[in-house]
Amino acid sequence: MHGADFAADPQGVYDKLRAHGPAAPVELAPGVDATLVVQHEMALRVLQNTTLFARDSRRWAALNEGRIALDSPVLPMMMYRPNVLFTDGAVHLRLRKAVTESLAKLNISRIRRDVEPIADYLIDQFSERGRADLLNDYAKLIPLLLFNKMFGCPADIGDRLTSGMAAMFDGQDDALKGLEQVATCLQELITLKRREPGDDVTSWLIQHSAGLNDEELRDQLIVLMGAGLEPQRNLIASSLLLLLSDNPSERGSGMLVEEAIDHVLWNNPPIANYATHYPLQDVDLGGVPVDANTPVVISFAAANSDPALNEARQLSSKGAHLAFGAGPHACPAKDPAVVIALTAIEKILNALPDLTLAVPQDSLLWRPGPFHRALANLPVRFSPTPATRIASALRNQAPKPTTPEPVHRPAPQPVQSQAGRPEQRKKGFWSSFLDVFRL
Repeated sequence: MHGADFAADPQGVYDKLRAHGPAAPVELAPGVDATLVVQHEMALRVLQNTTLFARDSRRWAALNEGRIALDSPVLPMMMYRPNVLFTDGAVHLRLRKAVTESLAKLNISRIRRDVEPIADYLIDQFSERGRADLLNDYAKLIPLLLFNKMFGCPADIGDRLTSGMAAMFDGQDDALKGLEQVATCLQELITLKRREPGDDVTSWLIQHSAGLNDEELRDQLIVLMGAGLEPQRNLIASSLLLLLSDNPSERGSGMLVEEAIDHVLWNNPPIANYATHYPLQDVDLGGVPVDANTPVVISFAAANSDPALNEARQLSSKGAHLAFGAGPHACPAKDPAVVIALTAIEKILNALPDLTLAVPQDSLLWRPGPFHRALANLPVRFSPTPATRIASALRNQAPKPTTPEPVHRPAPQPVQSQAGRPEQRKKGFWSSFLDVFRL
């Protein structure tokens, strides 16, 4: 399940795996074996059975026995961390309660209000060129900047957090360095929010009755970003591709945006294979034997395309697809995820109404990897338009003049050049956005 062949035709691979039964042996990365569940009914059984399957990857026998290379590309997505993804039982319930109740404070209208100015800002960066890469110039940056807003990041922390997350999720060589940078930034943010709480997810997690310590707070914030950034950008980009499709077999040109998003969740779920479980004992998955403490990965994409679901697929039944998982570890932010994608897509289609693909659709590349379904880029062209959207948004806001109370924070330390002289830190997307909107 690694390499360009799988990325180019994952459904072809899933169809071959069905010959084994409801699950089949796969290789996630060189030397990393697992069992992939490809049947919808069996996927639900595993996802909902907490007495036979655990999420705690400290049970992973091959890793414990030193048979998994520590530099394996899948290890960052599978290693244990004390967060809601990798815990079970009472620990999981305590952490999930803090996360879900904090996210519940983000009402839909607020999310729309937060996405819209970010979309305006990003569109203004390329609208005068008449061309753009909607994945890297838009879909990838929307959730990065939005999470800075949701977490209440000041400019300096937000810039460094954004660059660290980009390094982690873009498969760069410095992914581990990016993770260290993210952890450092989040610790600074937690320290700041303990001292100066705000109307943001970080503050709400700190204030929650679960009483999370700094390590727990940091790990929940990391998993929130990880569980939001990669799926969100893939959902936005794949939905835009469907709506701009030049392929006669696709029916995206006549779809509503909501229909396109649901179509992607059914047919190209942004996280295609994940939710790794570890059997507590040897099990039989519909005739497929699986050893205890070995990875069982759920294929949301294969489960959604299960031939047994033909009727549900024809009706586009939202309750049947598994793009958001199921059971006690199901995604707690389904509605916000859809609203973010819907708002971002509507914004750009309204701003650039003659948007078209700049290359033939069959020439687009998909990023290799066993877990995601992700475009590498999405080049488009359109009639150049003035970059005036931010100015219009500011005029429409028409804020009343106020004198804000000064907030005393330590000034960012200057970066030292090789010659030992202080250098001005280059502004990132987040601090530039804050400068424009004076947030």
